[in-house]
Amino acid sequence: MIYIIGERKNTYRTIQDSYENNMLHLVGRLAPSNKLKRRTGAALQLQRELQWRQEVEKLVFPTFITKENIFKETPEMVFTKEHETLLKEGEKWIKTVAESCSITAALITTIVFAAAITVPGGSNQDTGIPVFTKKAAFTLFAIADAISLFSSTTALLVFLSILTARFAEQDFLVRLPRRLIIGLCTLLIATTAMIVAFSATLFLVFSQQKLWVLAPICAFALLPISFFFVLQFPLILDLLQSTYIFKFGKNDDENSKFVQNNIQFMFSK
Repeated sequence: MIYIIGERKNTYRTIQDSYENNMLHLVGRLAPSNKLKRRTGAALQLQRELQWRQEVEKLVFPTFITKENIFKETPEMVFTKEHETLLKEGEKWIKTVAESCSITAALITTIVFAAAITVPGGSNQDTGIPVFTKKAAFTLFAIADAISLFSSTTALLVFLSILTARFAEQDFLVRLPRRLIIGLCTLLIATTAMIVAFSATLFLVFSQQKLWVLAPICAFALLPISFFFVLQFPLILDLLQSTYIFKFGKNDDENSKFVQNNIQFMFSK
């Protein structure tokens, strides 16, 4: 509504209530539950609150950012007090996600590292070269296993960095969501690559040059990949949209036109 007002928005930059609260003091208050529930998890809810405060800071005069009300509270103090519970819930939520994913990443790292040492088919006792070196499926196995090992290790380190973070308010704005995005994406890559490596091993050891075996192997391999993608991709999408695609301001829909007409009517009075 402030953006739609246009030139008259300077009036709202300096307005205060009877307690000398400016716009930032009011922004510091916790949003209603029906507004918070639009975001997935307490961490993204706190992130949205921080984004809203950051957006309003662009509208008010710089002196209002640190100005106190009659209770000697700055806008930042009001925000911290109002969002104390949400901060704890956000920390708990993001730690739970990071702990669960770090266990999965550690398990994948262990599996693919063991698979890299004990290559399918074994090695030549004289030269030490793997028996299936010249097979295309073995090359696929080696590449997929390496990708899975590197990406799962990266995911594990990222999730550990989340668990050891300080969890300050400003960290929920970009730093922690960005780490969670990187961790989930690398974990998705690691899981997919692990399934591909396992499928290549099955084909090498049990197919006996029968190409029709590829069909059931590929069908079963798609199941865990599909389930993981369907279950985790919505969270990744929410994180991306909330962190990098958030928008405030004027919209070109019927609601903004309705608001604009009412504002014009109000000022005409």
